[in-house]
Amino acid sequence: MNEEQALQKQPTQQMTAALEQTAALSPGNVWSDKAAFNQALRVADMLSKSSLVPQNYQGKPQDCFIAVDMAARMNTSPIFIMQNLYVVKGKPSWAGQACKAMIDNCGKFKNVKHVYTGKIGTDDRGCYITAVRISDGEVVNGTEVTMAMAKAEGWLSNTKWKNMPEQMLGYRAATFFARMHCPEALMGLQTREEVEDTEPRQATAADLTAALKGE
Repeated sequence: MNEEQALQKQPTQQMTAALEQTAALSPGNVWSDKAAFNQALRVADMLSKSSLVPQNYQGKPQDCFIAVDMAARMNTSPIFIMQNLYVVKGKPSWAGQACKAMIDNCGKFKNVKHVYTGKIGTDDRGCYITAVRISDGEVVNGTEVTMAMAKAEGWLSNTKWKNMPEQMLGYRAATFFARMHCPEALMGLQTREEVEDTEPRQATAADLTAALKGE
């Protein structure tokens, strides 16, 4: 192996080592066990120096440390955390697609899938998540999310609901299912879409006029 090939291989080797060390951490011990804390620090430092992690984590071992801790608690890869955790309007939030992966990987369900209902382009268009609960074999359905619901809740102020409604229905359906049937998988965080959809809208002059008129 020449020098150039060795340099190209080094980041991959560092990443593999970091993932192996993260997997060895016990959930919840990072903050209570000195050895686990120091190991997490070493992993975080290693990840922060890798060009394979998302750019916003590069050179930031403190942020990588949080990702390592969350990965240990969720029994997943810190790369999954880094790729799917965003700060939206000052709040740490999951990417919409992460919810489906969390449901799949929580260990409680199998045959997890989206079911779309109604006609595309109408208020009746909807989506819900259905799955089989492993413990008793029962089919479990999440809340159905429809375009009518999106309108009633004011989510359409987020232009993504107009530009990619099918995707947004799927994301929100997965979020509702996770919050109802495996809330621990989300670790108390909202999804990016929830934060964006529920952001208070600045009142306009028309709103104030309508309020004064009692409309």
